[in-house]
Amino acid sequence: MDSQGAFTYRDLLDASSRVASALLAGREDLHEDRVAFLITPGFPWVAVQWGIWQAGGIAVPLPLNSTKPELEYLVDDTAASALLFDAPAVALLGSIAADRRIRALPYEDLLAFQSAGLPEVTSERRAMILYTSGTTSRSKGVVTTHANIAAQIMSLVEAWEWSADDAILLCLPLHHVHGIINVVSCALWSGATCHMLPRFDANAVWDHIAGGKITLFMAVPTVYTKLIAAWDAASPSRRADLSKACARLRLMVSGSAALPVSTLQRWKEISGHTLLERYGMTEIGMALSNPLRGERVPGSVGTPLPGVEVRLVGGNGEPVPTGTPGEIEVRGPNVFAEYWGQPAATRGAFRDGWFRTGDTAVIEGSVYRILGRTNVDILKTGGHKVSALEIEEALREHPAVAECAVVGVPDPEWGERVAAAVVLNDGAALDLSSLRAWAKESLAPHKLPSRLLVLDALPRNALGKVVKPTLVAMFQTAAMRRSLTRGGGRDVC
Repeated sequence: MDSQGAFTYRDLLDASSRVASALLAGREDLHEDRVAFLITPGFPWVAVQWGIWQAGGIAVPLPLNSTKPELEYLVDDTAASALLFDAPAVALLGSIAADRRIRALPYEDLLAFQSAGLPEVTSERRAMILYTSGTTSRSKGVVTTHANIAAQIMSLVEAWEWSADDAILLCLPLHHVHGIINVVSCALWSGATCHMLPRFDANAVWDHIAGGKITLFMAVPTVYTKLIAAWDAASPSRRADLSKACARLRLMVSGSAALPVSTLQRWKEISGHTLLERYGMTEIGMALSNPLRGERVPGSVGTPLPGVEVRLVGGNGEPVPTGTPGEIEVRGPNVFAEYWGQPAATRGAFRDGWFRTGDTAVIEGSVYRILGRTNVDILKTGGHKVSALEIEEALREHPAVAECAVVGVPDPEWGERVAAAVVLNDGAALDLSSLRAWAKESLAPHKLPSRLLVLDALPRNALGKVVKPTLVAMFQTAAMRRSLTRGGGRDVC
């Protein structure tokens, strides 16, 4: 169901087979040709993805709101044989296709084709290429097979007890695992209903929840923050109606970024739900989850999902004891096949058959708690290893702080300095000395920020994750400016 109305599974099979026939154009099989597409979230998006698969191709979903150079990189990196798009993307994708002399197929034209014979596609074939966020280098194409995707879906369907009676609202972008697998694919696998918004809008989401037809909702922490703000701005009677409607949902999930405990607590006050936190990434789908039934521990991501093996290891690959931080490694049928065109990167991503996630966690009370990216969120300062996520959680309790992110800034004496970027509440002020004085009540001395940057907004990617390498560069630029002007400045202390 989307802005154009309701569609049945029969409608989907018909439309997708027409897409497949158009792509085949008389061929028997695409034989894993890459087909890139830029379609607004809705029924046409799903029909195109399924049509590519039915024709034997590899689906390459392109991100909305990308620049022409960004799209050109994805098209060129995958050597796409065709570009599919809807009306809003005609000018942009049409010119890219013309420059490369590859097929350009508007969605409306695809539906004019009559269904023809389709190839038999085995589960071992490559199915999709999704690109990593690329915060430290050019994005890598993560290749998953049909078997990988099926394993990711079945694990979540079992753990979260999906059924044909479910209805879910999509408000996430459809070029990431979260929206594609956790929301759309699980719904389609289960025979459930998927209500699809073209983009996130807090009031539109609340309207759908208030409509009483939704049983599940999944989003990123920034979405919950915006929903809280919209609830706060509503009238008392509207708030009461929204909270009552929320309580009728059977499950609400948060992921793709760390969920502040303060957000979890506030959402529980509003909705009655303790958000289910889980852990996953492009290369593995989901690996860890708090339970559908049972206690959900704030700040934790639970235990391994069905069919997924997880372990924590030290620097040499040796398993670490419970209570000791280690890198998360994952093994199972859910794990991706390869990085597209990068065999060396693929080999380096695995150790003895285990995928090296690059994330650090610790097991506390039998559940996993994420400490952060090994090379981004684990800071090494003055001989200490500290978790940026732990410091962020503490700083969010400061009455002046609306949002914050902590990074390590290179320093010749300390190795890295703990640096905090903050967005302040309206009318608030904050300087480094007062922040340190306040934070020493909850943080050890080596965890206290020694750099402060006050921003209007934190730099984030499409899923709301803070782009920390950008923050590091901002601190370095601000420090250089301060050095040149020999002034204290407002931003860096």
